[in-house]
Amino acid sequence: MSDVSARMPVPAAAPLSLDDDTLIDELVTVRDYLRLAVSVFNAHDLYYGHGTDSAWDEAVALVLGALRLPHDVDPAIIDARVLRIERARIITLLRARALERRPLPYLLGEAFYAGFPFNVDERVLIPRSPIAELIESGFDLWFETRDPAHMLDLCTGSGCIGIAAALMMPTTHVMLADISEDAIDVARANITRHDVGARVKAVAGDLFAPVAGQRFDLIVSNPPYVDAGDLGGMPAEFGHEPALALGAGDDGLDIVRRMLREARDYLTDDGVLLVEVGNSERHVIETWPEVPFLWLEFARGGHGVFALTAAQLDEWAPTLSR
Repeated sequence: MSDVSARMPVPAAAPLSLDDDTLIDELVTVRDYLRLAVSVFNAHDLYYGHGTDSAWDEAVALVLGALRLPHDVDPAIIDARVLRIERARIITLLRARALERRPLPYLLGEAFYAGFPFNVDERVLIPRSPIAELIESGFDLWFETRDPAHMLDLCTGSGCIGIAAALMMPTTHVMLADISEDAIDVARANITRHDVGARVKAVAGDLFAPVAGQRFDLIVSNPPYVDAGDLGGMPAEFGHEPALALGAGDDGLDIVRRMLREARDYLTDDGVLLVEVGNSERHVIETWPEVPFLWLEFARGGHGVFALTAAQLDEWAPTLSR
């Protein structure tokens, strides 16, 4: 190859046509469809962050999901032939994922959180909170010798945090609360799916209103917290999630402010409040620089989750109320 040709730019590959009917005839094995999916995802420059973090992982999740195979299936399945009706389903999912930028969990109707499967659709956020690590440990930083007797999952969405906690802590009674009736419908479906209705209840209402008069050992919340700047720059995939569950004003703290003012009335005297604020962590620190928030660290990544005890909420009540 000459020096000139070596310096010539390589043209970008054109996106594969997902309208080509011959795809179903030419591609017949699981391996074929994994290769196709990776090529399609790379050509369309998708965003990953709703359960996977690469084109390959997304391809595996899509193809196995379309074939209704578990994620831990024997790798030998890669050379199995795919039925024609299954091939059509894979192509349909690829088209929706690449061309419509719909997040894969919505296309499959399911997401995994803390190791458990949950029903999800466009009425709720796709579960991805790092609080899963705290659930898996039984919140042992605060409840080392006992499970919390009563827990509130506030702004629950699909119910994944509260239901996963109930599954990990078999003596804990959990309330799920959300302002969205649609979200509560999804949460109730997940209560039924995991058969935890004896200990988990879901109620709709504005913040603490539906649990008035009740006290909890643990309140956990992944509320809307995206500030206006971040909201405007989010990838297209987030446009399919409910806006009500994402944005929370210029600094992302509209809901958090209310929560910090009101939470103490719903905690037991030795209770704990845990709140995820993501990138709005900086706004929390700037707004209340003197308050000793405990910012938690996560082995698998994630940030912006703080803890305050009931005693700290008492001590700093005048500051937090501003």
